[in-house]
Amino acid sequence: MRFLQEIPEGVVLRVRVQPRSAKCAIAGDAGDHLKIRVNAPPVKGAANEACRSFLAKQFQLAKGRIDILSGEKSREKRILLRGAQMDTIASTISEALKKSS
Repeated sequence: MRFLQEIPEGVVLRVRVQPRSAKCAIAGDAGDHLKIRVNAPPVKGAANEACRSFLAKQFQLAKGRIDILSGEKSREKRILLRGAQMDTIASTISEALKKSS
């Protein structure tokens, strides 16, 4: 999975966020990014917060362990899943991608 990178602090996930969707979901593999849909609009950080909340729920992490490293004002973001294990994250994403197909 080209959109995952393991670092000492955890796992960095490269995502492409699609705001104003009907529901929050992992939508597919977009090359070097994982496509994520969120239902919040891209105003005043609402889509970023929706993305963090969705990822926290998806990967069973505390919301405080999810940091946006870059892309605060962009659809493409680098997100740190602090303390996460690469194999656990990859497995969860694989299952979500199977369901979205």
